[in-house]
Amino acid sequence: MNDSQRGLLLALAAYGIWGCFALFFHLVKHIPAVEVLGHRVLWSLIFVAIVLSVTRQWKKVRYAFNDRRLLLLLAGSSCMIAINWVLYIWAVGAGRAVEASLGYFINPLVAVALAVIFLKETLFGFQKIAIGLALAGVGYKLISVGELPWISLTLATTFAFYGLIRKQTQVDAVSGLFIETLILVPAALVYLSYLLLAGTGSSLSSYDWGLLMLSGIITALPLIAFSAAAKHLSLTVLGFMIYLAPSLQLLSAVLILGEPFNQDDWVTFALIWAGLIVFSGGAALKHQRRRTKHS
Repeated sequence: MNDSQRGLLLALAAYGIWGCFALFFHLVKHIPAVEVLGHRVLWSLIFVAIVLSVTRQWKKVRYAFNDRRLLLLLAGSSCMIAINWVLYIWAVGAGRAVEASLGYFINPLVAVALAVIFLKETLFGFQKIAIGLALAGVGYKLISVGELPWISLTLATTFAFYGLIRKQTQVDAVSGLFIETLILVPAALVYLSYLLLAGTGSSLSSYDWGLLMLSGIITALPLIAFSAAAKHLSLTVLGFMIYLAPSLQLLSAVLILGEPFNQDDWVTFALIWAGLIVFSGGAALKHQRRRTKHS
């Protein structure tokens, strides 16, 4: 197996796990979302600590702790990812996984918009068209339903801000996740301890405990796989594969969890998918022209 094939398998594993998130968090929908988040943070920290120990990468973490600016940035990214996680968990439990998947379809376009605003990057013609189509989809949803798709927009925006912050941090994915979860762990422990002492926490079976512990593994594992895949695959391939996870989440929500998908949803998703086709196609063409020019 060559590097490209290995990278493709790792990327498929990462996006495949992310794509199953709706099904997984549906299994713990009887547990309040914030409680699930607390366990997810705690078990993620433990699993990542084991990975760092096995791979002997603690020196990267120690280096990060010596950089105050880096810690401040990771504190910001940890807040963004915490909001993203808890909202997604809640949305699945509330039977709104379709809306949640829409957020991750919109995310790449929101990320481009943030790059233009904060990083002063140039917006190309195909990107303007793609963002315009996505805005049309959101606008149609607003008109047809009478309310803004706030779940989708919040998930897309928080994850885009997370990516924007992490883009400015000189730390690898695993070490970064360890520090982010470490920042969140005190709040998680305080909350879980309060539930235990007050007797208001969920009555958890051994099966529930197993799922909550597994939530930490499935949080870290795809990130590790994706980080490894990125070393062997081009950005063009990864750019096209990014839509695999929300596609699987959408199919899971409709075909397995039985959530409704009506005509208005078709129109909204069609406009956003059209924007993504323009966005991905334009990016691929731009990349190919750049390679031809430098060859």
